[in-house]
Amino acid sequence: MLMTGKVLRFDEDRGYGFIAPAEAGEDVFMHANDLLDAKYLYQEGSEVEFFMEMGDKGPKASQIRLVYQPSGNRLPARPALPDGSAADRQDGRAAAGSAAPSVARFRTELTEALLESAGTLTADQIKQVRECVVGLASARGWITP
Repeated sequence: MLMTGKVLRFDEDRGYGFIAPAEAGEDVFMHANDLLDAKYLYQEGSEVEFFMEMGDKGPKASQIRLVYQPSGNRLPARPALPDGSAADRQDGRAAAGSAAPSVARFRTELTEALLESAGTLTADQIKQVRECVVGLASARGWITP
């Protein structure tokens, strides 16, 4: 049966830990051999999906997959622009007849897009990707200084 839950603890070196199922019940044993993602990604609080099995010593999770990875490095979901204003449109496209976005506005919108599409990126990874894309957009004239 497919279930969801949160990782209570996972010892990457020893390769095992426990999941608290979303449904009421006892904690479920998890082993590194049953992880579908890299084991370093499974941290306390990570939301997972798994199949419940009965092992020799009680409930055991198999085919464990990350659903959501919390990160202390995440930025706010909708950061304010440097001038304190909000984005012009929800879809991120410029209104008809408007000029190319400023570098600051483009950085903010790009950061939001990265956070929404890849929640497991660290702040440093977001900064690296963002600066690479900003450099490319500036070189192509897609954004104004």
